[in-house]
Amino acid sequence: MPRERLGRIVEVVRKELLHVRRDRRLWRLLFIGPLIQLLVFGYAVSTDVRDTATFLVDLSRTRESRDLTDAFTASGYFRIIGRSMRPADAVHALDHGDALVALVIPVDFATDLRDGRATVQLLLDGTQSNSATVAQGYAERIVQEYAIAARGGVSLALDLRARAWFNPDLVSRNYNVPAVAGAIIFLMSLLLTALAVVREREIGTLEQLMVSPLAPFELIAGKTIPFALIALVDVLLVTAAALFWFGVPFVGSLPLLLLASLLFILSGLGVGLLISTVSKTQQQAFLATFLVFMPTILLSGFMFPVNSMPEIFQWLTLANPMRHYLEIVRGIFLKGAGIAPLWRQYTVLAVLGVSALTVAGGRFRKVVG
Repeated sequence: MPRERLGRIVEVVRKELLHVRRDRRLWRLLFIGPLIQLLVFGYAVSTDVRDTATFLVDLSRTRESRDLTDAFTASGYFRIIGRSMRPADAVHALDHGDALVALVIPVDFATDLRDGRATVQLLLDGTQSNSATVAQGYAERIVQEYAIAARGGVSLALDLRARAWFNPDLVSRNYNVPAVAGAIIFLMSLLLTALAVVREREIGTLEQLMVSPLAPFELIAGKTIPFALIALVDVLLVTAAALFWFGVPFVGSLPLLLLASLLFILSGLGVGLLISTVSKTQQQAFLATFLVFMPTILLSGFMFPVNSMPEIFQWLTLANPMRHYLEIVRGIFLKGAGIAPLWRQYTVLAVLGVSALTVAGGRFRKVVG
């Protein structure tokens, strides 16, 4: 690259960084905002179910039924919020949202337990399907373990011993926090690029830049490089918060994480630059950013497994950079995966990032040309 062109790019980068340094509100948005979002979402986004409101109907009123109730409450997954001898009261609690789960222990529970044919009824509020499904799994495990213990350790013919690799305690936070970090970085990349260019247009300085000696490529580079650097700093900040605040295990390579983050940021910058070319005001750019951001999140595997989506949407996720980035981040954080098992994701991220910047750059040249 000629020295003059490089010098002009450096000056534009310097101008953008000076603007960030002088604008204290923007500085807080860029560096403190992501940490606050990570803390909020890190605690809020969780599939773990604790202290589930449970209504108890104990028709047996025996030592065995009390032991089963104690097994439920001692697990920490269930909390008894009401008791009754009438099953209708359990239905009322579920109807009014006072309880998510109702446990009904029949009259002959103790006798049937000794005969090896005891049953209990578990009622779940299906309007909260995710929590109800998780709670059902916890309850089934508690009942099965209690039944085996009550029968003197005699289990079924099949002895199933499960062991979870990479996340032994099955803590959802270890799975979700790295994904939240990826979502925050993508949002910051989109917003920064889209709003920065539109802001120049609103205050009238974009026209001045267009008649300056700057070529369109130099203007694009000068506008995107500062935000790429800022996004990388945010990657380090949210990674540190994930490790030292949430205690998420990190068994992989930091350079590989930074490489994946850089490729991922390229896609965010490219899409943000494209949004800036079709937006006339910062309000339009802001709304367009969230129109892009929400489908990106939903089709990334962040909230819902990709393999549970309809086949056409599974194909669509292949063009979503966040899907590939989350696979890399979770692999690096929890599995310690290297480049060999993740080279496809790195390749797709690179292709998507370069393609997004190329398309956005071509569109930007037409707008400023």
